[in-house]
Amino acid sequence: MMEKAGYLQRTGCRAVDSEGMLHEVVDLHICGERFAIRRSDLVRAVSGSVAVQVEELTHHYAYYLGITRGLAQISQSGKALNIDLFNAGSFTISLVTLRAILFGKERTAPVARIPEQSGFKFRRVAGGQRTIGAIV
Repeated sequence: MMEKAGYLQRTGCRAVDSEGMLHEVVDLHICGERFAIRRSDLVRAVSGSVAVQVEELTHHYAYYLGITRGLAQISQSGKALNIDLFNAGSFTISLVTLRAILFGKERTAPVARIPEQSGFKFRRVAGGQRTIGAIV
């Protein structure tokens, strides 16, 4: 079961990037930290299978985009936006709710943590199948 880890919010906030360009951003609050995804990038991600940057968002008289803290892309099932934050885990947002935010019908959407998966899976050995032992 997935636990709530934060929320995505459309505030109409505009932030300046490292080249001095102004971008409309969507606020992403996860585990007490604040990030941003450029709205134009998010629209591209929802319409195709492109990965977009999740960036730091800071405020000092104006909002500024900082370093890239993760990547976001549509899930394989096409039903969610998956967010992978570097060294912080994986999170997901329903695509139905995300579209409602992008088109102005909703202001916030819950973000859920994707449970950590173990690095290996156990396979069942079928009858008559040979097994090979290994020393690791």
